[in-house]
Amino acid sequence: MIWSQVYDPFGNTILSTIVCAIPVVVLLGGLGIFHIRAHYAAMAGLLAAVLIAMFVIGMPGGLTLRAGFYGALFAATTICWIIFNLIFLYRMTLKVGLFTILQDSIGAITNDRRLQLVLIAFCFGAFFEGAAGGGTPVAVTGAILIGLGFHPLAASGLSLIANTAPVAYGGLGTPIIVLHSVTQPENPDYLYTLSAMVGRQLPFFSVIVPFWLVMTFCGWRRTIEIWPAILVAGLAFAVPQFLISNYHGPWLVDMGAAMISIVILAVFLHYWKPKGVMIDAAGGGVTVPHAEAVKAIHGHSREMVIKAWTPWVILTVVLFLWGVKWVKDHVLNWPGITYWELPIDGLHKVVQRVAPAVAEPRTEAAVWKWGILSATGTGILLAAIIAGVVMGLKAREMFRTWIETFGVMKYSLLTILAMLALGYITRYSGMDGTLGLAFANTGWLYPFFGTMIGWIGVALTGTDAASNALFGSQQVITANKLGLDPTLMAAANSSGGVMGKMIDAQSIVVASVATNYQGKEGVILRFVFWHSIALAALVGILVMLQAYVPFFQAMVVK
Repeated sequence: MIWSQVYDPFGNTILSTIVCAIPVVVLLGGLGIFHIRAHYAAMAGLLAAVLIAMFVIGMPGGLTLRAGFYGALFAATTICWIIFNLIFLYRMTLKVGLFTILQDSIGAITNDRRLQLVLIAFCFGAFFEGAAGGGTPVAVTGAILIGLGFHPLAASGLSLIANTAPVAYGGLGTPIIVLHSVTQPENPDYLYTLSAMVGRQLPFFSVIVPFWLVMTFCGWRRTIEIWPAILVAGLAFAVPQFLISNYHGPWLVDMGAAMISIVILAVFLHYWKPKGVMIDAAGGGVTVPHAEAVKAIHGHSREMVIKAWTPWVILTVVLFLWGVKWVKDHVLNWPGITYWELPIDGLHKVVQRVAPAVAEPRTEAAVWKWGILSATGTGILLAAIIAGVVMGLKAREMFRTWIETFGVMKYSLLTILAMLALGYITRYSGMDGTLGLAFANTGWLYPFFGTMIGWIGVALTGTDAASNALFGSQQVITANKLGLDPTLMAAANSSGGVMGKMIDAQSIVVASVATNYQGKEGVILRFVFWHSIALAALVGILVMLQAYVPFFQAMVVK
């Protein structure tokens, strides 16, 4: 029996929108206002979503529970599996002392805290976003910043802010590939069109975000002191981001741009030195003259530095191989043996999306796809085991560390499970459609508010890919109704969504774990919340310009 979604259960758009927003308000309000621990806030939001879906929207109880189960199952086998094994690798490097050597070697490139922030949080983080996504960059960069002496709030919050401009091309272009699948899947060339359009929006922010990052850390005056280096880092990322996205495709945008940016910035810093060096990791604004700031000489042998970097090189190589489609299809995925596609009985093709959320009624798929070998988390686990052997750890020591990691992360994992269960209930019940349609009624302002739909989607689901899956088709439908370019608005969903990445619960939880700031998720949310809104609004303004102003309209891919 098919159940059709209801987008206006009260017959009043405003009231329906307010009620459907309650689960998100409970979650974010619990974290940011009432200082409730993350797993309690997530479970309270989940409970609110269940009650509203069943008793307000009228979704059958069995469907509601199956949707929540599907979300939790997806979270456990993707996001939780990724983060858990990444923290496992990190804890092993910490245990043998190699992570300290890694931090010291980075400090040897520059001892200016502002430049370390740009190099690690922005450049290095973008590489891991391109390779894996799923919270990986925040976990890695947050942990490194903590080791360099940054306060846990600064390390977590600034890593979240930095992980924005690269997100649309994360995981080897997954968000753009998903966006293509819900807009014009029958047209293979449209994937390149979407990649190019997003590549004509986000490079502006690849220049802005490094400045924003440093200014948040230490203020405008201290930021201006190192503007040449920040500009070099931003442009060295933005230009390749534009070129690769427009002339190659979405797959290698982040990894290519990040590698170029890291190399160019490192070379630039070899020749250019700031007049004043900030050696205080508190961001208090105190600098000392360059002549007096003796760069830390770590004292480690070249062999030890190479050994310290080896686990992360192994991780990079494995993640790259795991992202290659041919490797997945011909080496890792063996249908029925290592790879399964299992429909969720009683949910798959039972829920129907209807107008005005979609042009034609369509049933929602609910298929759990799991490759035990091809999963990114499995790749990270393999890299961790190889790295453990290289570091000289015995199997018993590695297993003990793996179990200890579960003890450290149990509440964080519970939060992610509840958050994704909430997200899937809002999706299958149609609450997401209600929120999206509310913005669709904004008329000529829709380019701005349509961008904010993408922001809400990522805040709800935790990923730009999931936001594109939810709202990509709706963006095209609304754009056609309003006489706007559908490619522009589809791309705006992804570009606006990247700014919501810093406030989604799973990213905040990952940041808190990586920086040993567990239980302070609400503090992190309050730190990044207004930055998220401000940057999303700037993306919305750019999309407005590209929709209506002739000079900017020329940027739209036809």
